[in-house]
Amino acid sequence: MSAPSAATSAPDIQRDEDGRRLLAALRARFEAATAGGVHLFSSAADGLYERFLAALPDGLRQWHQCAACRRFVDRHGGLVRVGDDGELASVLWDPAAVPDVYVPAVRALAEAVTRAPIAGVFLSEHDLWGRPRTGDWWHLAVEPAPALVYRPTPVRSAAQVAAERRVDHDALLRGLAEFPLELVRQAHALLTTDQLYRSEACISVAAWLLALHERLAVADHSRRRDNLVWQAVAGAPAGFARVRSTMIGTLLEDLAAGLAFDVIKARFDAKMHPLAYQRPSAEPKAGNIARAEEIVAKLGAAGSLARRFARLGDIVPLWLPAAEKPPREERGVFSHLRERSKAPTLHDVPPVTMTWDKFAKTILPNAEGIEFLVPDRNDSYLGLVTATNPDAPPIVQWDREGARNPVTWYLYVNGSAPTRWNLKPNQFHPVTAVTYQPSMWGDAGKFPHHGQKVIFLLKGARDREYTGGAGFFPSFLKSEYHEIRSTLEAYARSAVVEGKDDAEACGICLQKGTTWDYTFRVASKGGVRLVYKLDRWD
Repeated sequence: MSAPSAATSAPDIQRDEDGRRLLAALRARFEAATAGGVHLFSSAADGLYERFLAALPDGLRQWHQCAACRRFVDRHGGLVRVGDDGELASVLWDPAAVPDVYVPAVRALAEAVTRAPIAGVFLSEHDLWGRPRTGDWWHLAVEPAPALVYRPTPVRSAAQVAAERRVDHDALLRGLAEFPLELVRQAHALLTTDQLYRSEACISVAAWLLALHERLAVADHSRRRDNLVWQAVAGAPAGFARVRSTMIGTLLEDLAAGLAFDVIKARFDAKMHPLAYQRPSAEPKAGNIARAEEIVAKLGAAGSLARRFARLGDIVPLWLPAAEKPPREERGVFSHLRERSKAPTLHDVPPVTMTWDKFAKTILPNAEGIEFLVPDRNDSYLGLVTATNPDAPPIVQWDREGARNPVTWYLYVNGSAPTRWNLKPNQFHPVTAVTYQPSMWGDAGKFPHHGQKVIFLLKGARDREYTGGAGFFPSFLKSEYHEIRSTLEAYARSAVVEGKDDAEACGICLQKGTTWDYTFRVASKGGVRLVYKLDRWD
């Protein structure tokens, strides 16, 4: 469609004006329908351009026989979104907003795309959909908001992700059929009791699956239910849709089999063990190693695998001890009495038992110094490690461009002895910092499947017996590395983290969802020192 010239006839001028109003209405509809970064889908309706032409008056049909507009209608004319009730809505075609001459054609397209089933999730890497202009000719085209544009990685194009979503859709349908609503409710209720080991890793997927089941239960048509499943797939975190292959799937199987709670708990706890959860059980095969080399090369991530022990400057602290004041140079006859009077006084009162939540809100803000009484037993001591090269591409889920955080952690199954960490049992050791586990830094709650831990870093703590291991679990890694986790697991077992003797970020971790028995001595700003026992998170 071209811009009219001075010699253009009145009918051509009217056609051009109507065409421009059509384009304006199409763009306004698209902008309004996609506000907020909604998920888009491709309708299975075919022959859309032919439907459009067939519904136009004879005088307009030739006007719209344009290769650029044909490509736009064929590629983007079937775009739809899913409403809360499962109904489809066209994001381009609104018969009520176009000139009268276009109403039949636009209505034909709107009806065709909303009556057909969804063919798949729509993803595009382009910042402009369609070709708005060629020379003096203008064409149908829209400019998507940045949130609607898929940004590919070197190993995952828009087409590859769209194909994965189709597999997710089929897998989710099978999971929903195999595990009905009441069974999912039982699993969710059981996971929220904190009686299953590391249940927080599964609560989010259980809640997601339960919410989807409840939405489907009130949908009154099979097509609406399928649309809601597609909507869930488009927004699902990685792995959620493949219910059978998740830990929630194994729990649901055990519940469906009618196993006793003790048996269910034992099986769940064993599978959620850090040495088993999402960790490959076999050595990597040659094909997986070759694929790993390819993916790491494409992502430029070879340098990201080099790790070193973390120092205090690498962490995001909740609390740090008060800075020591420099000693006064002039000393009088009684200066030693003055200094002694300023030392915190330990009051001979029974320890105060409280939760971490209360301790963090009421005690930590006024604490000038904290000491930890090291128990004479194996316990959850850990070490924080980070990338040797801070500029290397991110490999863990919580490390992102613009919000770099490459810190991970490691600990030993069934705990480890304090002597291994250079700590003396039954003695108080100074706390050098208090922090949460790295996946909680910055965006608290963004990675709930990794659990919640508070970490007390201890002065002089370091892993004296460390010999190897890269300090990360496969479950920490970004989804781009999921298919090569067996190779990365083998690498992690054999690699050596640098700087063991320079480690400053090692200590004791307290896990949410378990019971505790930990003693701390706290010197407050008021010059009082009291003992507290922490028994649980909240």
